[in-house]
Amino acid sequence: MTISISRRGLLAMSGVTAAMIASAKLQAAQKAAEATGLKEAYKEDFLIGAALNAGIVAKQDPKLIALITKEFNSITAENCQKWEEVRNEDDSWKWQDSDAFVNFGVQHKMHIVGHTLGWHSQIPESVFKNKDGSYISKEALAKKQQEHITTLVDRYKGKIAAWDVINEAVGDDNKMRTSHWYNIMGDDFLVNAFNLAHETDPKAHLMYNDYNNEQQGKRDATIGMLKRLQKRGVPVHGLGMQAHVGIASDMKNFEDSILAYSALGLRIHLTELDIDVLPSVWNLPVAEISTRFEYKPERDPYIQGLPKEIDEQLAKAYENLFKILIKHRDKVDRVTFWGVSDDASWLNNFPIRGRTNYPLLFDRNQSPKSAYFRLLDLKR
Repeated sequence: MTISISRRGLLAMSGVTAAMIASAKLQAAQKAAEATGLKEAYKEDFLIGAALNAGIVAKQDPKLIALITKEFNSITAENCQKWEEVRNEDDSWKWQDSDAFVNFGVQHKMHIVGHTLGWHSQIPESVFKNKDGSYISKEALAKKQQEHITTLVDRYKGKIAAWDVINEAVGDDNKMRTSHWYNIMGDDFLVNAFNLAHETDPKAHLMYNDYNNEQQGKRDATIGMLKRLQKRGVPVHGLGMQAHVGIASDMKNFEDSILAYSALGLRIHLTELDIDVLPSVWNLPVAEISTRFEYKPERDPYIQGLPKEIDEQLAKAYENLFKILIKHRDKVDRVTFWGVSDDASWLNNFPIRGRTNYPLLFDRNQSPKSAYFRLLDLKR
């Protein structure tokens, strides 16, 4: 039997073959890139980290642990070292989760970041107030602060390499946050915290950490605060930009901030990076904000999965940010993602509970997304 194939048929087959070859090459390239891992790809630039919650450390899921140890060389305590998590109501200590987190980092030879020694949130009112609701004295609060910081830092001396010493001391109005800490102690609350941490572990890298401090107004206020601390000889070594940003954020703000903060002699860290893909609700009327943002279907548009065009926007946003970080790698020490995979991201429940968000590099099955490969492509 003779088989006759037309010229058009040959061209069609050729096109299919070319597409198959191209697809196979892409898959091979992705597999090779994935085998490399982020920490290896960026080893000459900066540390690549992830925040770990207590459940991850406790469950020890083999697949997830393998992903963490391949991709990341730094870990941050997501919640287990915050005051209300590491202290009992009677002010005694509960070390189980914090110890397990640190032991995990030591076991896997990772750079460990403690979080956080001083914050206005997740701390009982009783730390600051008498039974009648009045503030305790400055001296009494300073004593509590000393006991808390020295005990926590000393326990992990030589294991925890860096601490978020103070978290979010500048408010959204670009003034010092009127927290209980600040109302009672003023700037001494920051001064004491850094001095106590440094005296307890002189080798630890000490950071100030905040959100939105890549934006000009808050950046200027933060620089003013840091200059006051430096004038008093306070040992602040690093500046943490949390980097909770939206998919349409202007990443140039980070370049401006890297330059401004490093000019103070500080090492730069992106400490809690994620990129929100869902519709923003922060511009809603005050009346709705007071109800803590009601869930509505139109505010949760990607329940069935992330559309291709949004996935591409997310990848491009990560690419734009990392191009800046690579450019200034001489000033940047670490980039830490706030979580490992989308299923466990805090943004599924903030600022609206029950939404389906996609802010990280790994999806709900812990598989790499387009953004992951885009970041690896930058290093090829």
